[in-house]
Amino acid sequence: MTGYGLATADYANAKYSVEIKSLNSKFLELNLKYPKAFSDKELVLRNICSKDIERGKVSLSINVERTNGDVTGASINTALLTHYYNQLIAVNEQLGAESSNLLQTALTFPEVISYKEESVSEDEWNHLYQIFTEALANFNKFREDEGSVLKADLELRIKNILSYFESVEALEPKRIAHIRDKFSQFLEEAVGKVNVDQNRFEQELIYYIDKIDITEEKTRLKSHCNYFLQTLASKEANGKKMGFISQEIGREINTMGAKANDAQMQQYVVGMKEELEKIKEQLLNVL
Repeated sequence: MTGYGLATADYANAKYSVEIKSLNSKFLELNLKYPKAFSDKELVLRNICSKDIERGKVSLSINVERTNGDVTGASINTALLTHYYNQLIAVNEQLGAESSNLLQTALTFPEVISYKEESVSEDEWNHLYQIFTEALANFNKFREDEGSVLKADLELRIKNILSYFESVEALEPKRIAHIRDKFSQFLEEAVGKVNVDQNRFEQELIYYIDKIDITEEKTRLKSHCNYFLQTLASKEANGKKMGFISQEIGREINTMGAKANDAQMQQYVVGMKEELEKIKEQLLNVL
């Protein structure tokens, strides 16, 4: 969701610039900064940003630099200020009061200071709108470029998980045989080979092997990984959806690790967890 877009242009003795920046956020947080003259256009800008940007902590800044030296600040009604000031002096002399700060007092009287209401013509707004559109296009292009890099990285991480998964599949038959040999050796050392009830031993072994069977976890893990890649290839904004899929992938990996009962398989599981954590970090930056 990080992005940056900038566009500038000159128009009617003024330089216009529009800058759009965004950081990660679960929702759209839009902060607008613009000259007061464009305040009536805020809703238009917000609607466009909400539609095009969707998510992120977004800052939109519009700046206008006048190059003709025009001053549009507050103005003072000199005649009215003089009138008030003379009246204050007269009253002050009648009352014999101190004459400090009379000018400051006069400045606070009604209509002494007036502010020019800023406004923009339709042509000026149309020109600014074009600059805003250009900045938004640059912003989206930045996101697309970042998205291509993220997509390649996420594909790599999922493929790494599937590679560890293949290693687990190759190891599983050996794991069952190793568990059988380990239990058999333990019983022989504990009670002697002749005292081992083979039927009971086989029953208990089947029960235990069934408890640590990971066939379902393997099937679901592979299905989730493939679904993740399909969702990643979609043109729609699926960041949240991929986040949910990654949670399901994590559940299968954790269950597989809990059932592993094998040092080598545990190493493969740890490798899958490392790749999944990198995926979750990257998904924070996906729409």
